[in-house]
Amino acid sequence: MMYNHDMETETILKYRGRAVNQADISFIKSLISKEEDIGRCELSRQVCRAWNWRQANGILKDMVCRGLLLQLEREGHLALPPRKKTPINPFLNRQAPEKVEIDQSILATSVKMLQPIRVVQVRRTSLEKTFNGLISQHHYLGYTQPVGEHLKYLFFSKDRVLGCFSWSSAVRHLASRDRFIGWDAEIRKKNLHLLAYNSRFLIPEWIRVPHLASHLLAQCSKRISTDWQEIYNHPIYFLETFVDTELFKGTCYRAANWIYLGKTTGRGKNDQTGKANRSLKAVWGYPLAKNFKEYLNHTQT
Repeated sequence: MMYNHDMETETILKYRGRAVNQADISFIKSLISKEEDIGRCELSRQVCRAWNWRQANGILKDMVCRGLLLQLEREGHLALPPRKKTPINPFLNRQAPEKVEIDQSILATSVKMLQPIRVVQVRRTSLEKTFNGLISQHHYLGYTQPVGEHLKYLFFSKDRVLGCFSWSSAVRHLASRDRFIGWDAEIRKKNLHLLAYNSRFLIPEWIRVPHLASHLLAQCSKRISTDWQEIYNHPIYFLETFVDTELFKGTCYRAANWIYLGKTTGRGKNDQTGKANRSLKAVWGYPLAKNFKEYLNHTQT
């Protein structure tokens, strides 16, 4: 069945950055009516293929599309076919990471004395449980399973764990960052996957090494684009993070030559009041290439 999204009709719903209009809804209804026995999973896949709705690595945005279909049904725009089965939700009742037993004796030395420091990307490896457990036990925000593209790193000196960082998909809207990059809304949606967000940063309190944090940031930035390419089939050109200004100063980011971009509004992505309802965060960014703005503003990416 041919699909034409160019019909100019009023946007009825926006979901995860995609505007849905009456032509879209009519197309989905036609798929449902055409195949009486179509299941929700197959419906989602057909919609994704028709819209060419894919992740940066080419995989269909199947789970995102299923959420959209449910939202359309909840708002009364269409009736989905009956469920053929209820899939197990891996995020429901997820068990907390297992406790990790590691050496917690005080380590007070210099970065030079710790060399060589090994940087290990542990996503999809046997060491991922160690990362999860350390963040769960020792990070002030605890462990939350990242959604979307993400990588996890452990840092070692010999067999001693020095710290762990995680990097996740960048946030969709961030005014100070978007001004700095200079992209418009359409290019941002197209190229947002070329950014990564430092979502967790932990050096345990028993590791007392001056300048270690900025050193590890520098080590990570040298290899993260290659690692991202290996797992997700595309590079990274810009890193970003938030620093809670009520708790931290962001000294290690400054020391690692990150750029201060401004502050968040304190409202959160789903705010409806226009008033701050959480602590302000300092926004820091780090370009991974001299011509990063050219890459991030490229319309053919």
